[in-house]
Amino acid sequence: MAKPSKKAFPLRLDPALHGAIERAAASDLRSINAEIECLLREALQRRGVKLSEPVRPKRGRPPKNPQGDES
Repeated sequence: MAKPSKKAFPLRLDPALHGAIERAAASDLRSINAEIECLLREALQRRGVKLSEPVRPKRGRPPKNPQGDES
């Protein structure tokens, strides 16, 4: 089994706060988890905490020929 790339932990939220995050996530076309992560990054940035850019997985299909030859 592969090691997860992100730290998982339980989080208890007030139902009203969860609902507000859920609505914000839907309007941003994100999952609730991605919305919480985005909100945390924004809050830390406003406080002057430096974070490296998140490593995003590459999207789409891999190239057919990784050497770049046209066949």
